[in-house]
Amino acid sequence: MTHRDEAPAVCELPVGTGSAPQLGRRADALRNHEQILAAAEQLFAEHDPRAVTMDRIAKAAGVGRATLYRRFPDPRSIAVALLDEHERILRGKLAYGPPPLGPGAPAAERLSAFYAAAVDLLERHLPLALGAEHGPARFTGAAYSHWRAHVRTLLADAGMEDPESSVDILLSPLAPEVYQHQRHTLGLGPERIARTLDRLARRVLSDTEIH
Repeated sequence: MTHRDEAPAVCELPVGTGSAPQLGRRADALRNHEQILAAAEQLFAEHDPRAVTMDRIAKAAGVGRATLYRRFPDPRSIAVALLDEHERILRGKLAYGPPPLGPGAPAAERLSAFYAAAVDLLERHLPLALGAEHGPARFTGAAYSHWRAHVRTLLADAGMEDPESSVDILLSPLAPEVYQHQRHTLGLGPERIARTLDRLARRVLSDTEIH
């Protein structure tokens, strides 16, 4: 005989075996991720990027080495993740922002505006750029590919002959090592560097601009 108040079998499962533990693990993972990024950014800001090791990041973040390595293979990958957050904002402005940084201005003005924005990015986040884009790794990163495509398009829009062979030359002043040398060895200010790059952009493109 079946009784009305007999509890169905599904109610016999222990309380809390559903999504609550998963949510807790996700919260812990997010907290660890944020601690790692915050600790790494501070270390990159305070030390030579070559001195920032996975051990130092793990200790500063208060996480185990295994936790750190599950998320990132090396310090450069952490620097890349941090720098990407800042570069993503600039990518959005290049694509959708107002001119001259965004679409709608002559190519020479857009290149000058890009130079100014890139100098500002390097000024604010040079340690991260040095950690993420040193040596040949710079040319394989997503940011460089995006900047290269942007500048190459500007050169083509201006009617420059063979923009493919010119684009890397015009991006070379933005190499983190070059900027570090100008700022911290030669003592040049960011405004002076940006003014020089403005003159370069206008001199290279103004004469070739298609009107």
